Amino acid sequence: MASSLSDSSSQSSNSFQLILDSFLSSAGLPFSNLLSGERIARIFARHNGLFGTHGVYSTAVMVWSFLGQVLRDGKESSCQSAVSRVAAFCRLTGKTAPTADTRNYCRARAKLSVPALRQLSCEVASDLEDAAEQGWLWKGRHVKLVDGFTFTMPDTQSNQAEFPQANTQAPGCGLPIARAVAILSLATACVLDAAIGPYKGKLASETALLRTLFDSFQSGDVVVCDRYHCSFMMIAALLKRGTDICARLHQKRKPDFRRGKRLGKYDHLITWTRPPQCSKWMDKATYEQMPETLLLREIRYHIVEKGKRTQLLTVVTTLLDNELTKEEIAELYGFRWNVELDLRSIKDTLNLGHLRCKSPAMIRCELWTTMLGYNLIRTTAAGAALLHDKRPRQISFTTACQLTLAAWMLNSCKQYDTRLLSEMCRTMADQIASCEVGNRPGRIEPRVIKRRRGTYSLMQQPRQVLRDRLHNNDT
Repeated sequence: MASSLSDSSSQSSNSFQLILDSFLSSAGLPFSNLLSGERIARIFARHNGLFGTHGVYSTAVMVWSFLGQVLRDGKESSCQSAVSRVAAFCRLTGKTAPTADTRNYCRARAKLSVPALRQLSCEVASDLEDAAEQGWLWKGRHVKLVDGFTFTMPDTQSNQAEFPQANTQAPGCGLPIARAVAILSLATACVLDAAIGPYKGKLASETALLRTLFDSFQSGDVVVCDRYHCSFMMIAALLKRGTDICARLHQKRKPDFRRGKRLGKYDHLITWTRPPQCSKWMDKATYEQMPETLLLREIRYHIVEKGKRTQLLTVVTTLLDNELTKEEIAELYGFRWNVELDLRSIKDTLNLGHLRCKSPAMIRCELWTTMLGYNLIRTTAAGAALLHDKRPRQISFTTACQLTLAAWMLNSCKQYDTRLLSEMCRTMADQIASCEVGNRPGRIEPRVIKRRRGTYSLMQQPRQVLRDRLHNNDT
């Protein structure tokens, strides 16, 4: 019996290796030791997520196939296309190919464990963060960027129940919408963790979602976020964990550089006082544990760009080190823009702006599969950057994704010997490293489009009402 279990575990880990081979994780390449087939199998087994060990649609095949779906767009992201790739893989590896029917595929995909996908995605990002080169860090410290975003999903009854559409839209005319908050690494650009919830409602704000992610912050980290999170309680809670913060001053707080200890022009130390009343989300005991005052550093600087209006920014930070200059703190907050670019890559390149699944459970599964795919691509880009003495953020994410998908089937097949596969992976790593993100300072583009997207009007009434009007010839 013990031997049978051991053989089953070994078979599962070998099956999961095809996921890693698809992302250039062959031996000899940087960071290939961060993830193994045994580790993936262990995580899914811990969450009771292993199924179909001896069937076509096993856990490993479904993770591999679903990753291929979320990384693609257009016709290649359909379930029919995913089944075709599974059938091709089975034929290349000498296994029985499935039929073209997508129903069995969708049933198997629904069995994927969301907690296992989340843990796997977060561990990939965390391990890469721990293995980051010293030159990738900010003054030897791990900087974590925080920002929120929204995404829509198909208009089904179950999605509307958990993620209601905006109340500004008429019933039947809008799409369910969710709010999410993500923590990303400045060094590696990986998503370290994320939380999702309804767009509106009790405890559905970005700060409420961020509070559920506090375990992702380690002592010594530096959090860079926008003004929405710049509050006494948020700063105090992060300091309690040994985490520093750098954020733009909240718009309701008015700076006064005539007060406090002056360090330079528009640079001083100030003291914030704890609010007299406990917040609604906080219990009395937690409120009493918060410090009565906070000593913070506040700076003001100007952003001057050719062709744009000069912008005035006031930044607050818990970094009180006298050796840090005003310019260095301003530069640190300037890195916050990277999280906007990263989320744009996820939403545009990986189509996270509008998910495809029709139930809340599958929406979460699609979300975390997308995050896992994004982190694996970023890990591949980081390895290519290390080989060529570059930073991960210099590498184009879109290019890394395209080159990985180009060799998706080849890297997953075991008909090639290890030496040839390793050489092919190294060649692809060279190609990935050669495609850097363009540095175009002062670029100005108007927010307009040239190509018209059609003349259809927006839906103002439910679809059934519009159908009835057409049947009655009422235009």
